[in-house]
Amino acid sequence: MALIEALDRLEGTRIRTNIITGDEEQIDGFGLIDASSIRRKHGLDGRLLWCEVKLSDWVFNAIRAHEVLTLHRDYFRLRKPIERRVYELARKHCGQQDSWRIGLGLLLKKSGSQSPEKRFRQMIRHLAEHDHLPDYSVSFNAETDVVTFTNRGSMSAALPSSSWSGPLDPEVYHEAREAAPSWDVHYLESEWRNWCGREEIAPKAPERHFLRFCKSWYEKRGRA
Repeated sequence: MALIEALDRLEGTRIRTNIITGDEEQIDGFGLIDASSIRRKHGLDGRLLWCEVKLSDWVFNAIRAHEVLTLHRDYFRLRKPIERRVYELARKHCGQQDSWRIGLGLLLKKSGSQSPEKRFRQMIRHLAEHDHLPDYSVSFNAETDVVTFTNRGSMSAALPSSSWSGPLDPEVYHEAREAAPSWDVHYLESEWRNWCGREEIAPKAPERHFLRFCKSWYEKRGRA
């Protein structure tokens, strides 16, 4: 039953995003997974035989383009939802940086917690005192209401921006201009190389990878 409930939650989770281009706005909605199928033994045993999950196109494309944020395995051992949410924010905003500072009020807003600020302050203070968040050490300054996340250095070091420094086939620039009209393809190439370095990506097919990056860039930002 736990597996079925988990799949129901995933299928029921919907995401909506928007892209503004000039005076027009495009709003898209999608789910995390499109469908799921479970086969198990009938009866008291109920032993699972297999489970199949069909990812949505958005999730599949994000994974294929290495645009999914990785999580420490101990993330799943965090018992409290607020601890998991705070870790997600630290992973996103601090990343591989040495540290990240944020005001308590803004952290509360970003977390989406419905707790009053007084209660949220207690939870952050407790988190800082026990200091068991994966990847980041947490400290809280009660006088300034500032929370600081310090990188523990437990993540693999990011590759330099030149992790893949080979030349691209000159023909790819024409396709890049079609994938991201109005954008400077050499600027996009620089952004792509820097992104590959930050995300520790060494593409096996760099031209195809670069074109997917250009397409995704244009879909998110529209015309230059």
